[in-house]
Amino acid sequence: MARFWVCAAGAGFFLASLVLHSRFGGAPVLRKFSFQISWRTKEILYRLDVGWPKRSEYFTGTTFCVAIDSLSGLVYVAQRGDNIPKVLVFTEDGYFLRSWNYTVDTPHGIFAASTLHEQSVWITDVGSGSYGHTIKKYNSFGDLVQVLGTPGKKGTGLNPLQFDNPAELYVEDTGDIYIVDGDGGLNNRLIKLSQDFMVLWLHGERGTGPAKFNIPHSVTVDSTDRVWVADRGNKRIQVFDKDTGEWLGAWDNCFTEEGPSSVRFTPDGKYVIIGQLNLSRLLLVAAPPVGSIGNCSVISTIQLADQVLPHLLDVSGKTGAIYVAEIGAKQVEGDLIYRREVSVTVKAELGVISDTATSQGMPTATRSWMRQEVDSSLALPEGT
Repeated sequence: MARFWVCAAGAGFFLASLVLHSRFGGAPVLRKFSFQISWRTKEILYRLDVGWPKRSEYFTGTTFCVAIDSLSGLVYVAQRGDNIPKVLVFTEDGYFLRSWNYTVDTPHGIFAASTLHEQSVWITDVGSGSYGHTIKKYNSFGDLVQVLGTPGKKGTGLNPLQFDNPAELYVEDTGDIYIVDGDGGLNNRLIKLSQDFMVLWLHGERGTGPAKFNIPHSVTVDSTDRVWVADRGNKRIQVFDKDTGEWLGAWDNCFTEEGPSSVRFTPDGKYVIIGQLNLSRLLLVAAPPVGSIGNCSVISTIQLADQVLPHLLDVSGKTGAIYVAEIGAKQVEGDLIYRREVSVTVKAELGVISDTATSQGMPTATRSWMRQEVDSSLALPEGT
């Protein structure tokens, strides 16, 4: 029995030493921890993954959107500019694979929808040229598969389907599509299409009341069959039943300074990640339970560098990394990946936030952040 208590005391001393070293050791706080022990309340932190991508010179334009194909381990980045490749394809590890430019004018939103039988990439195009005001489906190599809308012609029609500055879309595994149409154009509407592109339901009027919009900018669907829309101009997020289109509620208490520009869920469905463009800030918000929308409850924030302007983001379903497309950076130094750990990677054209990351200011890019549950006393310094 005496030997048991000696061993137990030794183990306790060892664990306490590890915790004290992690807090007060000479190594900087902004680092990646192999593990974390905490007896206090935990909070979620993301750190910037500065090692993503492996090489950043491929970012030659302004990065507007990013999509993660977790099934295939691919990252698609869309950028704007003259005489440059509009779509860049990387591995989730940050290795560049290829680029393409076919029939892409001015990309705004992008979504990767993959099954065991098909890899596809959808892009919303807000250009004024012959490819603009459309939503286009490509395979992973950039071959055009499908066009929704009337190329080069904006409009409000449903038969045939027309768009004006379509902002973003979300595609379910069933093939059903949710579209927010109206990044400052004629339309302010949310449309649900079937897999054969028939309109199942829509909400389509400009206004401030329930189910009305002012610049619907981002859309996603959670694991409990709710559709979430970043109603940017109205400074709120609206929520709908995905099957019926019924309005379920709205969040506005978190957005007194600025409306949301992007919305996604963590893979476990416990948290909502919300981007605020002009504040250069990400919010981590507790997801409400089934049957309740309630009020927005911010768990944590990620304050990015001034004027990096996070436009749209996506989350890896495999690693939990957050990839942030920033349009305000002045040069390309890398991309930002935020991972689900206590370390963060900041990059220029693309920002990725994954499960291990730290925040630093970077030029226009995609950032990646990592997420990790850590001791609340191990806070990242201000400005991260």
